[in-house]
Amino acid sequence: MAHLVEVAFKGNRKEFFLWDYPDPPPLNAAVIVDVERGEDLGFIHALGELAQKRNGGCSHGCGTSLPERKALRLATEKDRLLSKDLARLNEEARRKAMERVRANNLGMKLSDAEWQWDRKKLTLYFTADKRVDFRNLVRDLASLFRTRIELKQIGVRDEAKRLDGVGRCGRQYCSASWLPELRPVNLGVAKDQRLSLNPSQISGACGRLMCCLRYEHEFYVQSRKRFPKEGKIVATKLGEEKILSIDIFHERVTLRGVEGDQRTLTLAEYKEETQHGGNSVAVANGEDDESATEGIQPEEISPELMYTAEHPVPTPRANSAVAENRPNGHVTPREGESAGKRRRGRRGGRRGRGDDTPPESP
Repeated sequence: MAHLVEVAFKGNRKEFFLWDYPDPPPLNAAVIVDVERGEDLGFIHALGELAQKRNGGCSHGCGTSLPERKALRLATEKDRLLSKDLARLNEEARRKAMERVRANNLGMKLSDAEWQWDRKKLTLYFTADKRVDFRNLVRDLASLFRTRIELKQIGVRDEAKRLDGVGRCGRQYCSASWLPELRPVNLGVAKDQRLSLNPSQISGACGRLMCCLRYEHEFYVQSRKRFPKEGKIVATKLGEEKILSIDIFHERVTLRGVEGDQRTLTLAEYKEETQHGGNSVAVANGEDDESATEGIQPEEISPELMYTAEHPVPTPRANSAVAENRPNGHVTPREGESAGKRRRGRRGGRRGRGDDTPPESP
């Protein structure tokens, strides 16, 4: 069975190949692989289960399918010597190509140049703010280098990935070291984490927002669900207070009262006080009911006891005269209507319904 291997090339470019030999190649070994119109030299970056996992999750992977290209053989010492000259040739090609770009007055920036190992193709990577017509440039470069020329436009994040470097954290760029996919980062991620919105403080070497802003974003989103929203007015044991800020790491809530006094509570104390404050308001509204049913256990109160002559059902003021002439203060809807105004429908009450019964006198 063929082994799946991930091969790394210049500029942190990686691709997947099949190794048709019984024994898998050693890690970091130099291999010659089959590429479009020729051969190229790379180094084994991953194999086995790790290569299978990266093949399904990387942007350069093939998903559930296997790649079509194969790794041909291990590189010999002669192959390694030939590849050492590529670093010098790549820099020379980039400088010459930059001269042709200036001569054609094109708004593009050449980031990197990469010769194929067999010198049959030269790939130039560039960034540009707008669309560039480089057809004349390709013809000039083809006549200059006498080989196949390929121009690839990349973004600023991909440029930082190819050129590599050290971030402000003191470590290698995540995009160049381990990050499998460059996902977009917007300003809302920084707002959720209460970070400074100054672009110079939250941007990376590429000029875009740092990729690491997404690492802890899910933690902030899940943690804030346990806290109340800032600016909300809540009822506590001291009355109504406004939530000024929350601290999800120390689990603290800062409140401000009506008179401007501020205090800080833990999340547990805040939940206890808000529950206590809500109960106190409910008790204040039901003091009369407690005094009327004093000495009676809650399970002994029944609907018959709650609606008797001692506890009459509240009736509208317009129906009070009719309620006095009825036992237990019960009023039927029909009688209640006759005591007040006549009830009329949306289209004039009973008119036009074909009923011969005369209406009741007021």
